Amino acid sequence: MGNDRFEKVYSQGAMNVTEIWIDKESGVNYLYHASGYSGGLTPLLDREGKPVISPVYNR
Repeated sequence: MGNDRFEKVYSQGAMNVTEIWIDKESGVNYLYHASGYSGGLTPLLDREGKPVISPVYNR
């Protein structure tokens, strides 16, 4: 089994990187930000504080 569970759908920057990743099993979107030698990952939230969930398609 490969590393196919997550898919990067957005990327911006080189030194200060911002990316959006989708968990293809649950549909939950994650925001990843890295600057220099540090970075962090968190669920992407909507205006109401709920996780952004994309449709999940059986592949």
